[in-house]
Amino acid sequence: MAVMEVMRGLEALLLWGGLATAVLTVVLSGSQGLGLTRLSLPFLVGTFITGDRFRASVLGAVVYFLGGWLFAFLYFAVFARVGHGGLVPGLALGTMHALFLLVFVLPLLPYVHPRMAAEYDGPVGHPRLEPPGFMGLNYGHRTPLATVLGHALYGGVLGIFYGT
Repeated sequence: MAVMEVMRGLEALLLWGGLATAVLTVVLSGSQGLGLTRLSLPFLVGTFITGDRFRASVLGAVVYFLGGWLFAFLYFAVFARVGHGGLVPGLALGTMHALFLLVFVLPLLPYVHPRMAAEYDGPVGHPRLEPPGFMGLNYGHRTPLATVLGHALYGGVLGIFYGT
């Protein structure tokens, strides 16, 4: 009986984690397409792997989607620890996730990303990605809004469907 419950939980995780990642991707890609931000998390992930822009986009999208499932597992673990999910806890967790990304991860990215310039780098002989800066503001002043909105909805979707 326990094995069946684990399998149902894994199926729910894959289903709702995939849906939540799709919602996050639509919000972030839509924001980019509308000119609200130039941030593309799949592209940034992909350029860790390769310098070829086409391959970076494709590989980054695959790794990004797999990462969405991994984060769904972490969200479900938090909901299990707290004892419940729901819209409000999901939105709160997604917002905290986005703020951590914006305030901590993005500013440190130039120091670990092999193809990204740092804030104080001078010109070099080959193109490099622009550093995101604090809260990703180098990619547009609406980048924090789009990032928080997308991640909050990601968490909201997972919170609503936690336990189904």
